[in-house]
Amino acid sequence: MRRIGIISRCDKEEVLALVDKILAHLKSRVDVLLDPKTAEKLHLKGTQMSDMKKNGAEFIISIGGDGTVLRGIQKMDDPLPVLGINMGTIGFLVDVAPDDSLCVIDKVLSGFEVEERSRLGIRVNDEILPCATNEVVIITANPAKMLSYRIFVDKSPLEELRADGVVFATPTGSTAYAMSAGGPIIDPRVDGMVIVPLAPYKLSSRPWVLPARSEIKVELTIPKKDAVLVIDGQYSRTIKEEDTIIITRADKPARFVKTREDGFFEKVRNKLA
Repeated sequence: MRRIGIISRCDKEEVLALVDKILAHLKSRVDVLLDPKTAEKLHLKGTQMSDMKKNGAEFIISIGGDGTVLRGIQKMDDPLPVLGINMGTIGFLVDVAPDDSLCVIDKVLSGFEVEERSRLGIRVNDEILPCATNEVVIITANPAKMLSYRIFVDKSPLEELRADGVVFATPTGSTAYAMSAGGPIIDPRVDGMVIVPLAPYKLSSRPWVLPARSEIKVELTIPKKDAVLVIDGQYSRTIKEEDTIIITRADKPARFVKTREDGFFEKVRNKLA
């Protein structure tokens, strides 16, 4: 029997109701693997996200908002394609309305295209951190206190700046935190990454768009000021002056089930205008 996975924002009753509805709709046709938290709410057996691929899941249905999608992708080393059902607000990564979900799922089970999106690989010293589908942000650990950064690209100095933080984003993440901070919107077909300072002190500190193959090195230059590194709003850790952060393109991309033909520009107009 074919297998798919389901992850959800299971703290909402309407989300759990939709999961139940999908399970009933797929009963006897498809074997469904549920993430542990969703399964616990429904008193069913759960499967870790990291195990869904090796257990034969073809794709993942994510029910919630963008955060649910990002959390699920972050837990997979080689991400399965994700079909996003929007139970959140804007939902830039979730294209399917709840009322259309059963129809769309049936169509996807008949065959689907996969859209790949590049991710960022992050390393702090010798520690490999989870990959970023949207962005990695380095911000001050103390509100209203600025940090000083030294940024290198392919071993060449790019900039030294003082700012509240810096966003390093993929084209997918260019419509998220990076855009809110004044960065450019980048078509996901562009093979690049963007650097956006957060509230920089110098007028000359502006966003940069770089080739995706670049290696970015970041150092903190003010002693005894801790910072926080945040990946896709899902993972965070403290970093210190002596730490070196390396950001590159990840080996494995994020993957999405393609459900729309109207394209990226239409989505920007509809969701961000």
